[in-house]
This record gives sequence, structure tokens and C-alpha cells, in this order.
Amino acid sequence: MMKGIAVESLRKIPNDKGDVYHGLKSTEDSYVAFGEAYFSNVNHGEIKGWKKHNEMVLNLIVPVGNIRFVIYDDRSNSTTFKQFFEITLGSVNYSRLTIAPGLWVSFQGVDKGQNLLLNIASIEHDPAESISFPLEQINYNWNLI
Repeated sequence: MMKGIAVESLRKIPNDKGDVYHGLKSTEDSYVAFGEAYFSNVNHGEIKGWKKHNEMVLNLIVPVGNIRFVIYDDRSNSTTFKQFFEITLGSVNYSRLTIAPGLWVSFQGVDKGQNLLLNIASIEHDPAESISFPLEQINYNWNLI
């Protein structure tokens, strides 16, 4: 596992009137602080990123569809320097992906229908707090699975 990443399986609680999907509790280890929560839709095959946050801790959950996340470590003092970590979250793997500041993240919509992610962020959005790169800036094979 890459340093600065945690993956926690989440519970889906069956209910005849509609299932309940667990997200994040303030008592869990991956909880740092609450800044804001937002949803982002990712169309099939489309890729969003690369982005690196300098302060924000991301807690990413995919309640609808499936999204492939790729994290790249360019921290020269890290034991996983220049390595990639890939995981698909959603109906195939209902889990929470926590990403520490300082790692590059990008993601791709996998399903043909809606692919919806929730980020429970540790701070409010601040455009000066993150860096974005064009997709081709970091060499990765984005062929859709």
C-alpha cells in the first residue's frame, strides 16, 4: 500500500425500502476534519485529474456506478516514490479511499451509466491549495478496463 492512502470497506445495510450506504464517522481513523462534502459525476471513459492537494485530505466514496482512481507518488522522500496505486470503487468494491495531501490523483468513469463520487474533504475548497496538471503530464496508460 502506498504511504498516505487508506482503503476501508464500507457497509451496505439492506433495507426493503432502500439500502443504507455507510460513508464516514468522526470516530474512524481516516477522519481528520470536516471542511465540505461534494459530489462529482464522471462520464463513462472520461478522466478527471491530475490534481495534487497540499492541505486537503480526500475521503472518496462511489455510491453509484464505478470509478477507477489512480494515485501517483512524486514525493522524493517517500518509499513509494514514482509508484502508482490503482483501485476501482463503486458497486464492485464499496469502500472509502482516503488520500493524504501531497499525492497526485486522477479518476475515470467506468460504467456506461452514471458514475458518482462523494468527497468528504477535510477543508473547504481553496483553489490556491492545489495544483493541477494536464493528463499527459504524468505518464499512465488510461485504457478503459
